[in-house]
Amino acid sequence: MISRIYLGQRGKDSRAEKYLKSWRAEGFRGISQLQVLDSYTVDSKLNDRELKKLAQALSNPTLETFFINTAELRSKFKFAIEIGYLPGVTDNIGHTVKEMAQDLLNKKNIEVYTSRIFLIAGKITQREAKKIASLLYNLLIERSEIWEVRGGKLSLPRIVPKVELEKREPVTQVSLEVNDKELIKIGKEGVLSRGPLALDLISMKAIQKYFRKLGREPNDIELESLAQTWSEHCKHTIFASPIDNIKDGLYKTYIKGATNLIRKKRGREDICVSVFSDNSGAITFDDKYLITHKVETHNSPSALDPFGGAITGIVGVNRDTVGFGLGAKPVANTYGFCFGNPEGKRPLFRDKAKTQRMFSPKRIMEGVIKGINAGGNTSGIPTVSGFVRFDERYRGKPLVFAGTVGLIPRKAGNKLLYKKGAQKGDLIIMIGGRVGRDGIHGATFSSLAIDAKSPATAVQIGDPITQKKLSDAVVKEARDLNLFNSISDNGAGGLSSSVAEMAKESKGAKVHLEKVPLKYPNLQPWEIWISESQERMTLAVPKRKWKKFSTLMQSRGVEATVIGEFTNSGKCVVSFKGKIIMDMDLGFLHNGYPVRYLRTKTPPKPPLNRGGGRKSLEQTLADKNIGSFSFISEQYDHEVQAGSVVKPLSGAGRINTDAQVFQPVLSSNKGVVLSYGVYPSYGDVSAYDMAAAAVDTAIRNAVAAGGKLEHLALLDNFCWCSSYDPKRLYQLKEAARACYDYAVAYGAPFISGKDSMFNDFNGYDEKGRPIKISVPPTLLISSIGVVPDINKVVTPEFKNAGDIIYLLGETKKATAVGGVPQINAGKNLKIYRVLENAIEKELLTSSLSVTSGGLGVALAKACIGGMIGAKVDLQGHKSPHSAGPRHRRWLFSESQGRVLVSVAPENVPAFEKLVKNIPYTRLGEVAKGNLKIDKKSHSLNKLRHAYHKFSNQWK
Repeated sequence: MISRIYLGQRGKDSRAEKYLKSWRAEGFRGISQLQVLDSYTVDSKLNDRELKKLAQALSNPTLETFFINTAELRSKFKFAIEIGYLPGVTDNIGHTVKEMAQDLLNKKNIEVYTSRIFLIAGKITQREAKKIASLLYNLLIERSEIWEVRGGKLSLPRIVPKVELEKREPVTQVSLEVNDKELIKIGKEGVLSRGPLALDLISMKAIQKYFRKLGREPNDIELESLAQTWSEHCKHTIFASPIDNIKDGLYKTYIKGATNLIRKKRGREDICVSVFSDNSGAITFDDKYLITHKVETHNSPSALDPFGGAITGIVGVNRDTVGFGLGAKPVANTYGFCFGNPEGKRPLFRDKAKTQRMFSPKRIMEGVIKGINAGGNTSGIPTVSGFVRFDERYRGKPLVFAGTVGLIPRKAGNKLLYKKGAQKGDLIIMIGGRVGRDGIHGATFSSLAIDAKSPATAVQIGDPITQKKLSDAVVKEARDLNLFNSISDNGAGGLSSSVAEMAKESKGAKVHLEKVPLKYPNLQPWEIWISESQERMTLAVPKRKWKKFSTLMQSRGVEATVIGEFTNSGKCVVSFKGKIIMDMDLGFLHNGYPVRYLRTKTPPKPPLNRGGGRKSLEQTLADKNIGSFSFISEQYDHEVQAGSVVKPLSGAGRINTDAQVFQPVLSSNKGVVLSYGVYPSYGDVSAYDMAAAAVDTAIRNAVAAGGKLEHLALLDNFCWCSSYDPKRLYQLKEAARACYDYAVAYGAPFISGKDSMFNDFNGYDEKGRPIKISVPPTLLISSIGVVPDINKVVTPEFKNAGDIIYLLGETKKATAVGGVPQINAGKNLKIYRVLENAIEKELLTSSLSVTSGGLGVALAKACIGGMIGAKVDLQGHKSPHSAGPRHRRWLFSESQGRVLVSVAPENVPAFEKLVKNIPYTRLGEVAKGNLKIDKKSHSLNKLRHAYHKFSNQWK
């Protein structure tokens, strides 16, 4: 029996008001009234009493009213637009209500499907209703129905959106004995054109040669498995390939090379414990704990489904943390967003016929922000650090960075928890969610530019509630009971990735695909193997511990299934219903990818734009790349787990901080500091200096808050475009070279990284003309470190009238408009060491790293944060250590290596003695009232309004 429960707001409907405002802005002015209902379609044999009991549990009687099967409407409406998920798409609320109903009613066979209903009254046509519906749903994952409403009651059809796949004969062998044109087609479009393999001709010929030696053709599942394993997304082929005269590739030479050199120099003082070998990187926290960090990108999925792409990105990197060693606890989330102009209206299409319209930058922004919110807040993990950048070149494909910090004890008894290894005879266990068609070809899709053939099945939606149960059961219980030998998440490539990676530990694996629990029947074997359905992990469990492990998972509501066994055969063998369908050497699977020799070409130098500088301090603060993004920060819970110290927003004026500190172990005074550096626009002039600035800023921000140079590590995330273009490869090489130079100079090792090489959009404009939009080469450098004493951290805002203001470091002419600043690491290192010392001696009242917008912005932010003014004289207080002419442009120089600090008068002698051998300038003092720079007074209220202007538009 199928029933519907409708929930509506009593009185004023705030949701309806929000939608009405948005629709009227889109030109739909004929709507006189809107009512929004939540619908729960219940598939179960429930009687009226049980349905009423469930409806009462779902609703708040003070704010909501419920109806069963027929809803009483407030007035006469013309249309009802229903938006719900397509069959098989993860319905998180539906899953939660299902579990609630099962517990409440003590019944097993209950399924719940959610949707939202928009009741519209007024002068509105059917055509307009369809246009409104298009603003409400994503056709890749959602369905839309428009119903005419008659009378004052609503009784919509009760239809269950179940997946019903026809039973299909699985494709087995694929002939590769074809000409090169056909090989290229298979590599691009996949077996029977069912989805991209992202394998070029060189790769296809290597596969052809391997199977010729075996004397047989490959099965479809074997081709799919190779495509996932060899994808740029998983294998990082460009970073691994020889390039010019760098025979070991950029990763080994510059990124790993820097870390190896730094670790060797540090010897016993090495803070690294696990780098580049596990799901996250790890450094020491103290004698008992390690901290881990990993930052992922989820760019391509977020372009097609912003909410799903972002939530999957954050819960996926949460699993990377749980998958570190034998399981780290996620203790903090980070994010980074690069969007097109959210006020831009220009339409873009994936196809020439203009039937596949891309989402607007506004919709992408709102969906991505909501996705990270849903993933982090629902999982009970504080979101403490983040940034946002805007550039029209992110219009075709946004960049979505999602990171997670983890905490793991070094030992449990005598067992080192940061080491793992599947053993011969261990059972292969899949835990968590079930497998569906969502996420198929996700890894290969993310290795390509977006175009008309980008597959809808590549989009998946994570379920943070299911994953939270899994995470807690593993990290809080199974790990410390020593119930498993290894663990890895099912992310890109699904089982094909996790099982095959873990098989390297034992030297073999045997999988029985028919044992894998499915969301719905009749999936083909290759779909089960590569599906990226979320909230799943693979574990190696000794047979003697399986019963205890199974009982524990069952008691915590986590599904756990034996799907095979780890072996030492040297092969990955997969069977389906007794028939072997994959039998491949692990050596070829992981190392058979053919070597490519890449060549670069120096691009012409772009002309420097020396005009068009900053017009005023207020206008600069109002720049959406410089001003507040509190509208994002305020949506993310950073207080959960109770460890927040330096928060995302600081001071009475709520300024965004450049570094954040939190306390992962509440019984310890030690903290973790997080920061980042990212300068996409600098890459237009010099990719080397862009990367140098990112490294320098990530380190400077952390030190300015209280981090220590000797206990600081870095992560790199390269997001490039058209990466086989020799000019783009040159920029990539230069950026990687700078990473090596400045990481080594500062002694900060890289512990983890990720690259995304094809952030391009190949589509059509509003007139059907071909258009290509490529992101600016973007490098995100994240820093993570340990603060010895959280009581000594410093926040950025001015606090007390009479405090003396200083600028540490040299100011030169370079601005973001007129050029790119170059960095003297030797000089900066001396400044940062003095800064460390000043913070350690508690001589500073405030400390703010000078970044985008320069000194003027730093002064304004410090005043806004403290809601207090300052008197600054750039012409007076001369110091032999200051550099550069003091004129208005000096305010906006983005010279690196500078920190704005304030010092209480009683600490001035000790401070000036400390800084006497580094460049510094005494600028003035903190004062009540406005910010006065030389003879010009800037209203504090106007500065605050300008700083928060963009953010306030989106609240």
